[in-house]
Amino acid sequence: MHFTPPFLNSEFIFKTSRSGGKGGQNVNKVSSKVLIEFHISHAQLLNEEEKKILLEKLATKLTKDDVLQIVSQTERSQLGNKEIAIKKMYSVLNRCFVVRKKRKPTKPSKSSVEERLKTKKINAVIKEMRKKLDE
Repeated sequence: MHFTPPFLNSEFIFKTSRSGGKGGQNVNKVSSKVLIEFHISHAQLLNEEEKKILLEKLATKLTKDDVLQIVSQTERSQLGNKEIAIKKMYSVLNRCFVVRKKRKPTKPSKSSVEERLKTKKINAVIKEMRKKLDE
């Protein structure tokens, strides 16, 4: 499943507040910080299997109520922060549905094993030479 801008609907809740950082006196007057909340367990666009995947993969990023929160406050304008937050939300959701390839366990090659043993012997000789001689 791939999320694109038409996915943006009532599933997302936008909240704004005053942002810190650059902006001078404007920071104290304008609510430019944007917070997007996505209630995974209440999402109607997702089936149960997709919800389960999201809940598993985003477990550390969710609130107690299974809400994914994305914040943006880098821009001076609310619109700029809203666009950045939406892009962040899409990238987080899209990454969850990417199926990773299973790793095939492999053995080290014969030449790499021989090379490793050869360097071990060289290092052993070097360390042996560092020892003090008993007089």
